[in-house]
Amino acid sequence: MDLGLDGRCYVLTGASSGLGFATARALAGEGAKVVLCARDPDRLCRAVDRLPPGHAVGVPTDLLAPATPGLLVRTAHQAFGRLDGALLGTGSSNRGTVLAATDQDWRTHFELLFLAVLRCARTIAPALPADGALALLLSTSAHAPLPGFALSTGLRPGLAMAARTLAAELGPRGIRVLSLLPGRFPTEGAPLEPTELPTGTALRRHGRTDEFGRIAAFCLSPAAGYLTGTEIVIDGGRP
Repeated sequence: MDLGLDGRCYVLTGASSGLGFATARALAGEGAKVVLCARDPDRLCRAVDRLPPGHAVGVPTDLLAPATPGLLVRTAHQAFGRLDGALLGTGSSNRGTVLAATDQDWRTHFELLFLAVLRCARTIAPALPADGALALLLSTSAHAPLPGFALSTGLRPGLAMAARTLAAELGPRGIRVLSLLPGRFPTEGAPLEPTELPTGTALRRHGRTDEFGRIAAFCLSPAAGYLTGTEIVIDGGRP
């Protein structure tokens, strides 16, 4: 299948490793250009070097900075002359319970998990063409509680509903908005714990980052042109 990605350009945040980088690699493998955003300049440089020459640039910046979304839009246009979509992810949530989380914990995670992503979407959307796409990288906590991750569980569902609302707002322009909800995908930044077993999935295994990357690339591509306003659960079939 031709995904129609050749020559298109996508911004990916938190993309120096893990699921963000896996998506960047899948997009670049289909001929797209990518703008990677991450805080660590060394890791970001290594990520860019692992992608096809001329297909990627890195922007070392913090997603929490209000000026970051505008910088990413300008970089895409300066480097590749266009911007067709974005995968918007953030850092991971701290562990904790509702009873133990302080007011400051909630404020900090609201900025990281909710407001930073929404700010990016709000800034990037007006720069997209009629067949552009935004995908928010959330987690399965947007649908069901994750034990020990009360902060994520409390905030992700609201962002998923904001994404649905944004999809309705942007739909008349032809722009699509999706939320991607991955289950457990071991990465270099989040390796498996010795007690983590894949028996809770229908496929009896954990996900591979390349599998997520291909699904995300499809969702962002013109081939998924009638897919919007919904959450895509990518968890290997958890009950």
